[in-house]
Amino acid sequence: MSTSLHGTGEPSPWVQRWSHLIPASGRVLDVACGHGRHMRYLQALGFQCLGLDRDAAALDTAKQFGNVLHADVENHAWPLNGVQFDAVVVTNYLWRPLWPHILQSLKPGGVLIYETFAAGNETMGKPSNPHFLLNPGELLAVCKGLRVVAFEDGFLPDPARCVQRIVATGSDRPAQDLKLESSL
Repeated sequence: MSTSLHGTGEPSPWVQRWSHLIPASGRVLDVACGHGRHMRYLQALGFQCLGLDRDAAALDTAKQFGNVLHADVENHAWPLNGVQFDAVVVTNYLWRPLWPHILQSLKPGGVLIYETFAAGNETMGKPSNPHFLLNPGELLAVCKGLRVVAFEDGFLPDPARCVQRIVATGSDRPAQDLKLESSL
């Protein structure tokens, strides 16, 4: 994992692993996109990306990978009411009041790919504030109305961190459309 500026390193392996579930040529919202590492990856796969972040300087980089929206969603209203996407990607970001907006931003059958720090991370470094760490099973509770395709909650070694991550789709997505990976 790169230690470079937020959003300039390699895309998350979790996003890479599950991006095949996003409908071809789909529209993707990257929440807290930083410099656009996931936008870069997803654009290369043929997706149309919109990156949302409060850091205007980071968005200057991200805009080469799609459209960008400068917005401070922690202190101002959600700027995308009524706009839906084939996928919403969120990594290394947690602001619980956004969950209803994130879920409402999914088209029926859309894919949510979410990964962020979890309780236990405070023993390893930043973030350590419990407001920015998911509680055990919290993403499962948030996604209770969606079809959970994959979920992990635990320790990752390189770099050492505790994470929780989920992939979930709208409930109307037929099981045969979910090209799941075999663990065999």
